[in-house]
Amino acid sequence: MKRLAPLAFLLLLFAGEAAAQGPDVRVRLYWLQVPESARIVARADEASVRLCSPCTNARVAAPLEVKAVGNQVEARPGPWRGDSVEVEGAYRLEVPGQAALSLAYPVAIRAADGRLQLTVTLPLEDYVAGVLAGEATSFRSAESLKAMAVAARTYAARFRGRHQSEGFDFCDTTHCQDLRLSAVTERLEEAAEATEGELLWHDGLPAAAYYHRHCGGSTETASALDPELRAPYLRVHSDGFCTTKAPGEWQAEVTKEELRQALEAAGLNLPQGVTSLTMVQRTPSGRAERLLLEGSRATPISATALRLAVGRALGWNRIRSDLYEVRDLGDRFLFRGRGHGHGVGLCQVGTAQMGEAGKSYREILSFYYPGTALGLTAQGLPWQMRAGERVELLSTRPGEDESLIALAERLLRGAEQRTGWELGQRPQLRVYPSVEVYRNATGQPGWVAASTRGRVVRLQPARVLREAGTLEASVEHELLHLVVESRAHPRLPLWFREGVVLYLSQARAASGDASISLEQLERMLAAPRSEAELRQAYAAACARVAGLVERHGLPTVLQWIERGLPAAAP
Repeated sequence: MKRLAPLAFLLLLFAGEAAAQGPDVRVRLYWLQVPESARIVARADEASVRLCSPCTNARVAAPLEVKAVGNQVEARPGPWRGDSVEVEGAYRLEVPGQAALSLAYPVAIRAADGRLQLTVTLPLEDYVAGVLAGEATSFRSAESLKAMAVAARTYAARFRGRHQSEGFDFCDTTHCQDLRLSAVTERLEEAAEATEGELLWHDGLPAAAYYHRHCGGSTETASALDPELRAPYLRVHSDGFCTTKAPGEWQAEVTKEELRQALEAAGLNLPQGVTSLTMVQRTPSGRAERLLLEGSRATPISATALRLAVGRALGWNRIRSDLYEVRDLGDRFLFRGRGHGHGVGLCQVGTAQMGEAGKSYREILSFYYPGTALGLTAQGLPWQMRAGERVELLSTRPGEDESLIALAERLLRGAEQRTGWELGQRPQLRVYPSVEVYRNATGQPGWVAASTRGRVVRLQPARVLREAGTLEASVEHELLHLVVESRAHPRLPLWFREGVVLYLSQARAASGDASISLEQLERMLAAPRSEAELRQAYAAACARVAGLVERHGLPTVLQWIERGLPAAAP
């Protein structure tokens, strides 16, 4: 076999349309009530356990008792002690003082400071159904449930990795989204399935789909939760739906000593003693924003900090929202208010009423997130079209990207000359404004620079590829794919199509792993598990095709594209 020039491995993947929903979700179970021990009971002998990362799985025959010993996990029968226990298959998870969970998701069990950390990995749609079980079981309308499913899914897509520094995506409490896997019903699964993959989008990104229990008649702006958040769809507007049956009125008394202790426990700098609490500033929706706490000195305090401190110390049903008036009753304060929660985004009580009034889930979402677009892939981008003689360009920055038209037309002519085939369609280059938008729109990981669907070549930002030195090679690779696929036999294996494109492009491989079977190579190219695996698969596919060209000649190999690969060829 002749030596070929080194391959400047392009992280490009020719792939069909991928779901926008993204990978599985990692959730920390029992985040607030962290257990010291747990019990794993296999269901119908279907569970397996791995007691260390490189170890092979073994069947769970008897119930597996695990407990934390310092920063290690002890498992019995055995006994065995190590860094982690990983369980797969169907099993029942029993934790003292908690309802048992019947699961069929992988769970990783680790320990820290004498407590177990149980992290379950589950598909996004199963996560959405579990969130509905925690957040929306009182909804009677199927349309309300569907609206809530889209909001929960969008929240997960936008805020995935909220606990990344701790090794998981979300906790199972309302700090993230209330997850109740033990309470999922067929009705909730149907709501998730009916909206599968649908997200709310704004400027090509999943919206910050906040929601709350009861807005008290008026929603709040995004700045109440994050002053830096640019979310024009989270704004103040009146909501007559949530007050149709119940105004959400509440009142609570908090003694001055209780308030002092709650604020002190929250680490706030307080005056000695508390004598008065005065409203200083309200938000545009009428909610409390800043208050003045007086004692030995006057101390300003945010309403949110006060509500959270009281909630943690005295219970979340005391001060339910920031929409209130406060009166001094001598040794205590009387809070009279409306609503429940922060008031930003979707109001769950209003959503329930809208569904019962016959509104569709699309209408509900449009009411609470005005200006967002509902779809499976990135929506709301200000696309502009530019057209050359043979190639179209769709970009949000046409002035910056217009030079790609001439580049693509030159590379297309080169691809046609190398194959001897003329492309009978007009390619479109779709350049996404950021890597994050590209990932959301295509479902591809960030290390895949480009992908093709039909006649559309979808690219990460041109400036990103240009800075990496792979822009021209990326466009050439995808255009070669368009030409090859326009003539490809329907049963042609992926490794052969990909290998031919790599061989014809500027990317060439010096060698590839000959031990990789064709079956394994097909899997690696169709669904690479990592950047390294894709590099390995490209090298192997290119090397195999280079060997075929060496033995049979390029014209014959190109004929096989149209006629099919002979059984004896590989």
